[in-house]
Amino acid sequence: MVPPAQSPSTAAVNPSAAGGRQLDRFGRRLHDLRISVTDRCNFRCTYCMPREIYGRDFAFLPRSEVLTFEEIERLAAVFVAEGVEKLRVTGGEPLVRRNLPDLIAMLAALRRPDGGPLDLTLTTNGSALRQLAEPLRDAGLGRITVSLDSLDDPTFRAMNGVDYPVAKVLDGIAAAGEAGFSPLKINMVVRRGINETSILPMARWARHEGHILRFIEYMDVGHSNGWRLDEVVPAAEILATLDAELGLESVPPNYPGEVADRWAYRDNPGEVGVIASVSQPFCSACTRARLSAEGKLYTCLFGVDGTDLRAPLRDGSTAAELTELIRAVWRIRADRYSELRSEATTNRPRIEMFAIGG
Repeated sequence: MVPPAQSPSTAAVNPSAAGGRQLDRFGRRLHDLRISVTDRCNFRCTYCMPREIYGRDFAFLPRSEVLTFEEIERLAAVFVAEGVEKLRVTGGEPLVRRNLPDLIAMLAALRRPDGGPLDLTLTTNGSALRQLAEPLRDAGLGRITVSLDSLDDPTFRAMNGVDYPVAKVLDGIAAAGEAGFSPLKINMVVRRGINETSILPMARWARHEGHILRFIEYMDVGHSNGWRLDEVVPAAEILATLDAELGLESVPPNYPGEVADRWAYRDNPGEVGVIASVSQPFCSACTRARLSAEGKLYTCLFGVDGTDLRAPLRDGSTAAELTELIRAVWRIRADRYSELRSEATTNRPRIEMFAIGG
């Protein structure tokens, strides 16, 4: 096995439209939209919302400032008309938003300009899947990704920050499978000194269960998680650990701009992936935008400021006017934080991950 090569630095190009789609300054098109439906979460994961900062008295967004389902649907329709083919519903924890299957049904009814269906997905901590997996499937949700950082109960309880047992998440994963979500994707954030000993047990379990496991390098998102470079377990180390026991071979991405490097098991069905924002930046192929719960458009996970779409939406802007606003933002997009990561960039202000959905 040879670890994937680091992506080359992005080279600026003249912004233009390709196939009717607006390109940013580096020639990247808009393909994915992540929609945060809430900034609230019932977990306090140490790498996202550490409980010592986000305690009981923390002031989350007032409900009046959070986009309604109808507002989310309207904005999503504008993005889809601009060429977005994948919608991912996130949070915070999206399943704490009341009546979420209603929104899923609204988004599932959207169609691409060519008439084809969207790739409609959701990322969750899995805690409410026993109750909601079947309603979400009935509403039209296509795929589910579950965040699970260890099968070891003490490790998992410590990482989720609320002493939540891993058995309940595993039951939620089982419920998703029973509802017809297959294969499931499992995301594992790896942090040195915390859960790197769970890499192999997680891989063995996921392979046995038929899940697609994604290892995510611990990232410097926001300013609350105490990120340090020496706590990052790089993708090459993760892959070497897996290859030594399980045997891996590289497979191509599912689509241009996919963030995970994919690997198949040589002697067994299934695959594993690594998302290596720190050690192998993929900015040059990034096609993602993010819509925060209060309706701000962010063009990078490490963004500082977002563009307010809620105000013009509530002021009566037409679809054409919203389209031009989104095009104007994307046209000047030049984000490449991970390629430029340095002491200077890691100390600059950044939006917290729970606010824009990771």
